[in-house]
Amino acid sequence: MEKLSVLIADDHELVRKGLKHFLETNGAHKITEAENGREAYHLIRELNPEIAILDIQMPEMTGVDVASLLAGENHPVRLILLTMFRDEAVFNRALDLGVRGYILKENTVSEILTCIRKVREGGHYISPVLTEFLLARTTRQSSGARQPSGPDLLTAAEARVLKLLATMKTNQEIATELGVSIKTVHNHRNNICNKLDLRGAHALLRYAIENADRI
Repeated sequence: MEKLSVLIADDHELVRKGLKHFLETNGAHKITEAENGREAYHLIRELNPEIAILDIQMPEMTGVDVASLLAGENHPVRLILLTMFRDEAVFNRALDLGVRGYILKENTVSEILTCIRKVREGGHYISPVLTEFLLARTTRQSSGARQPSGPDLLTAAEARVLKLLATMKTNQEIATELGVSIKTVHNHRNNICNKLDLRGAHALLRYAIENADRI
């Protein structure tokens, strides 16, 4: 990885530091860190790294949010997204935005060097365990089949969160009713916004209310 500049964005310091150390050990010469999506976005625009490795779930802005903004600006950085979740809709959204690499966090260390090499050469790298998503995407594109849209994109858990949002419940009330943590509710909200391409402070609530009869 001669003279490779990389930005690593993850809100977990141990993940950032561990990945940074691993890449430095394998030859990356300039590595910048960001602890949230907004910081990552501004650093990418300021420093123009060759590759940016972004966690999908981050405070401020998600990795997909960052990819969307950069795609709108035709920024040349090559993006690799890391995720803990096997979510087909988010996967497709990422590829639509021009993301070059998509890796499950559980496989990061074993796959990241191969991913970086392929991405740097102008190719793509998808974790092999997500091959079914890629095959389904390719089949749909080849057949011209209609892709799901709107609430159809959501998982059952995300649809439940959206339905409760439409009744004006708070995050805490939703977490209590569903028996999950606040963090899980926030993750669902971020995923819903990514899938439905919702932006702005009240866009999600407005969408939930306007589409309550479709959820």
